[in-house]
Amino acid sequence: MDFLVKSSSVETLKTSTLVLTVNEQLQLDSQGQLIDTLCAGAISAVLEAGDIQGKLGQTLLLHNLANLKAQRVLLLGIGKDAELSDRSARKCITAILNILKNLSIKDAALAFADLRFKERDAYASARLVAECLADGLYVFDQFKSEKAPAIHLKKITFVCTAEQQHAVEKACKHGKAIASGMAFTRDLGNMPPNICHPRYLAEQAKHLAKAHKKLEIEVLEEKQLKELGAGALLAVAQGSEQPPRMIIMHYQGAKKSDQPYVLVGKGITFDSGGISLKPGAGMDEMKYDMSGAASVLGTFKTLLELDLAINVIGVLTCAENMPSGGATRPGDIVTTMSGQTVEILNTDAEGRLVLCDALTYVERFKPQAVINIATLTGACIVALGSNTSGLMGNNPELVASLLSAGTKASDVAWELPLFDDYQEQLDSPFADIANIGGPKAGTITAGCFLSRFTKEYPWAHLDIAGTAWISGGKEKGATGRPVPLLSQYLLDRAQ
Repeated sequence: MDFLVKSSSVETLKTSTLVLTVNEQLQLDSQGQLIDTLCAGAISAVLEAGDIQGKLGQTLLLHNLANLKAQRVLLLGIGKDAELSDRSARKCITAILNILKNLSIKDAALAFADLRFKERDAYASARLVAECLADGLYVFDQFKSEKAPAIHLKKITFVCTAEQQHAVEKACKHGKAIASGMAFTRDLGNMPPNICHPRYLAEQAKHLAKAHKKLEIEVLEEKQLKELGAGALLAVAQGSEQPPRMIIMHYQGAKKSDQPYVLVGKGITFDSGGISLKPGAGMDEMKYDMSGAASVLGTFKTLLELDLAINVIGVLTCAENMPSGGATRPGDIVTTMSGQTVEILNTDAEGRLVLCDALTYVERFKPQAVINIATLTGACIVALGSNTSGLMGNNPELVASLLSAGTKASDVAWELPLFDDYQEQLDSPFADIANIGGPKAGTITAGCFLSRFTKEYPWAHLDIAGTAWISGGKEKGATGRPVPLLSQYLLDRAQ
């Protein structure tokens, strides 16, 4: 999908389909009024006839209007509110795409110069639209014998004022790059686990680096992980025939002396629960347990496309959690890279085990901040549902920056408490720490566990268990979150 930005008069624009907005008061904006005048009131006549009521997401396609260079006009209902919320904007973009995808056209133009979005300026509004348009065309049909019908739409023109043009051009560039990162993340998440294993993720990181000189990849295998003392990561992987990997991605967009920002992603490419076996229903969705690692890869794709002036390190801690005669048992005690010992009471609480060794490993980079991303706890879905990611951290400024980035990117998170009172739930009579803290506050105690390995730097933890994918039904699949949030955070740091 390519985006063009033009500040030319809307009535002279040549396009296959021109999209105009109409509200529930059946009012056209200034651009729509110009078009209506040019075609001798044909649009007003349609509105008076009641063919469209202007309700949110309602559409009406008009053909052969006189005196227009546009071949068609698509009327889009924007509801009764003066400003669109992010949710309403997404519904509108979905409605537009539902029409445009079924037309044999290669381009369309959006006359949205007068459209207002709640708490968003011209840049933020256009970026949300561009990102939604690009993401809305995503298809994953690699394993289908019959492919989805080809989508001909390749170009969208944003019609804006001269004053808006620079901001809208920047927004389209950023929105396209973020959507590209989301698509990469979605592809990895949707890939079946017999193909997408730890070695496959390492291969994908290497492919990304081949096309970009600023990215270097290092892959740590079992022998190296043993030498480093990564006992927790190795314990999770020992029940599987798939060997674990720790993948380190170095992006240098600034001076070597600039301290990096570090993203750590959980990459459990399939999570059976191990000996603490999960229920069978819905277990196929445990291929998405590598979504944290996938989101780091997707964020790096965005980072590379935007060529940001910032240093970023990504660490993907990858394994498969399987039951076998060699698998870790409940009651086993392992020694982590930090030297702390962990009693494994539940082998299905494996994400924190693979992450803790990575969080120790990244101390060597002397990071400005570390953010780990993980589909960590079902308790987070109970607490926040599928709309909001959970957020915890040891640094209020870092947490505030991520909350702000989520709001800007329309990829929101919510802070949960990380009080010391919860730490005692992880007490073990046999080791330094237990890997679960009982049924209460499961998301928070998981965060407490990770916090014990992050005392040397500012750190935040994103629990994306509810937001990384959509369960069941026809819409089932990876969402690409939290690539927008992470990308916005890095954009803010680079600027």
